[in-house]
Amino acid sequence: MPAPRKYPDELRERAVREVRTTGRPIAHVAKDLGIHKEALRGWVRQAEADTGERDDLLTTAEQKELRQLRRENAELRRANEILKAASAFSAAELDRPRTRPTR
Repeated sequence: MPAPRKYPDELRERAVREVRTTGRPIAHVAKDLGIHKEALRGWVRQAEADTGERDDLLTTAEQKELRQLRRENAELRRANEILKAASAFSAAELDRPRTRPTR
């Protein structure tokens, strides 16, 4: 479960919109809204990536897909380890010599 966000989504959207539409410096907008300037800088950069203005960052959708693929990969690796262990156990059982019960 992700950590709770410090700033509400509405505030993030408003701050990014204000920076992008007014052209005011990020530090001034951040100070006016009571936001840390580096947090706002990151939000603006992400908004630029999402709209295709930046190609050096992944879009939000790409980040979400990457997280999902990494989770699936980890799950498949765990399942593979379980199957390997089960296979080794079965192979050991098959290789074990059979003894006849005595009467």
